[in-house]
Amino acid sequence: MGKDYYKVLGLEKNASQEEIKKEFRKKAHQCHPDKANGDEAKFKEINEAYQVLGDEKKRSQYDQYGSAFENAQAGGGFSGFDGFRDFSGYSNGFNGDAEDLGDIFGGIGDIFGFGGGGRQKTGPKRGNDLQVLLTIDFMEAVNGIEKDIKLDKIIKCDKCQGNGAEPGTKIETCKTCGGRGVVNKVQRTILGNMQVQTTCHDCKGEGKSFATKCKKCHGNGVIQDKVNLKVKIPAGINNGETIRLTEQGEAGAKGGIPGDLYIKIQVKADSRFERVGYDIKTKANINFTQAALGDKIEVETVEGKINLKIPEGTQSGTTFKLRGKGVSRLQSRGKGDHLVEVIIKTPTSLNKKQKKLLEELGL
Repeated sequence: MGKDYYKVLGLEKNASQEEIKKEFRKKAHQCHPDKANGDEAKFKEINEAYQVLGDEKKRSQYDQYGSAFENAQAGGGFSGFDGFRDFSGYSNGFNGDAEDLGDIFGGIGDIFGFGGGGRQKTGPKRGNDLQVLLTIDFMEAVNGIEKDIKLDKIIKCDKCQGNGAEPGTKIETCKTCGGRGVVNKVQRTILGNMQVQTTCHDCKGEGKSFATKCKKCHGNGVIQDKVNLKVKIPAGINNGETIRLTEQGEAGAKGGIPGDLYIKIQVKADSRFERVGYDIKTKANINFTQAALGDKIEVETVEGKINLKIPEGTQSGTTFKLRGKGVSRLQSRGKGDHLVEVIIKTPTSLNKKQKKLLEELGL
């Protein structure tokens, strides 16, 4: 059953050609698929309606045959008209307005399948970036370490060195494209015949040709293989930070530069230390006597064990700072600090003599 083209454009049957053209332009802009709220199906339907109503002869035939216009074959009928097959009058709806045409036809090539008439991308292409997760110990992050990692990635073929030709095969300039990698051809579009450039089908955009393809990579210049890589983890790196290794990703096609490798670091927790930025925090338990009279206690740091002086009258919760005993600062000099929080342990099982002495002291 035929469509009501007047209803599609939101018009009455007595609408003028100017009104038809105006409404078409409005709705085509609204429904264009490249817009955020675009609707490809509606866009096609609107254009189909305009092809009929925007043409005086077709509109007359449509008004005469109504919903049966597609089957009309005699008496001035449409004779094989398929609704959306004829684009000859499409651009007339915009009166040659360059701004309108640029907006509407920005992505229409993709919709109707003729590629937009643009030049296809050829030549070298950058390789893909890769990202891996590497888990290291807490102290490895503090001190730095060199790690071996294994990757399964696309690399340059070591047999042909990436040119795709079997070693010993003569490489010549492609005769089809003259070494340009592209060829010119005339393409028929809704705007008429247009000269466009497309990738040369003989050399696949390389601009070179050879008789025998590399047997290892089958002419692709790259292969999938396992790679061992040594990675230097800098001292001071923290959990969640990423190391970027330039051009250690996958090999590029057609001689393109490789992508980058991103190594995301995951640091295991350590029960002895808490890291805050470049500082290290720990807690040390001391008894009542040590707090009251003072003492020297042994504290474990990321650099090893050191002695910490506890002054007389130290209160529970007091924090002592060991300067420069923390984590190395990345891309900077110096280290963070080690912060020791002292916790006074209150005795829970005193004998009578001990209790009496405390009472005498009045503490």
